[in-house]
Amino acid sequence: MASIHWPVPLDTHQCDAAPDINPTLARAFQAMRLTARDAGQGVLQPAFYASHDQLLERVQLPEFQTLVGFIANSLQKTVMNANAGVWPAGRMKLQLQIVGCWFQIQNGMTFHDVHTHGNCSWSGVYYVQCDAAAKRQAHPTLGDMNGMTRFYGPYSQWQSGAYMDAGNAYLQQNTLDVAPEEGKLVVFPSYLAHKAMPYEGERDRIIVSFNAQVHAPGGDQLFKYDAT
Repeated sequence: MASIHWPVPLDTHQCDAAPDINPTLARAFQAMRLTARDAGQGVLQPAFYASHDQLLERVQLPEFQTLVGFIANSLQKTVMNANAGVWPAGRMKLQLQIVGCWFQIQNGMTFHDVHTHGNCSWSGVYYVQCDAAAKRQAHPTLGDMNGMTRFYGPYSQWQSGAYMDAGNAYLQQNTLDVAPEEGKLVVFPSYLAHKAMPYEGERDRIIVSFNAQVHAPGGDQLFKYDAT
């Protein structure tokens, strides 16, 4: 009987508090962008801005603390589900640490090219603001792809020039596009290549991204090394 190994876990969560917290977060991030621009802190593209990754230390708003709590709870659920049957039963406690958190503001057909995240096992993107789906998809050039987050299969690097036929059709759908929706959180392994597609809208596309490490009490070596 055939079995499937090494799946890619990718999870989405919806923040119930989004209508209450997102407007305040959007205003705060826009103000931080303007402050950085006024201080001449390397803001070269007026339609795209990425903050430093120290939001946990810089933002003390209650709305941001609500978002961080939602991220931590959602990440815990995703990580536990991904490791079900792998972690030793009955003696695992999560020691979860967000090691970087930042926001990005995007408009004017700007995009964030393909990349992965380092120094972490999990990453995520939370959508603070963007145009509603119908308005976003009505863009005359970008259409439905306007502002999408595109994920690339982990086997992408081996596909160029690789043999393809009907037998490995399961490999040939190499991308997954996730639509930006206010209040949606996408959690994914940090090694997974992804890209913020070009976006243009009446409202800026604003996201919060993060990197997280998850450690086991007593150390992260859960399996003995086989020296044979």
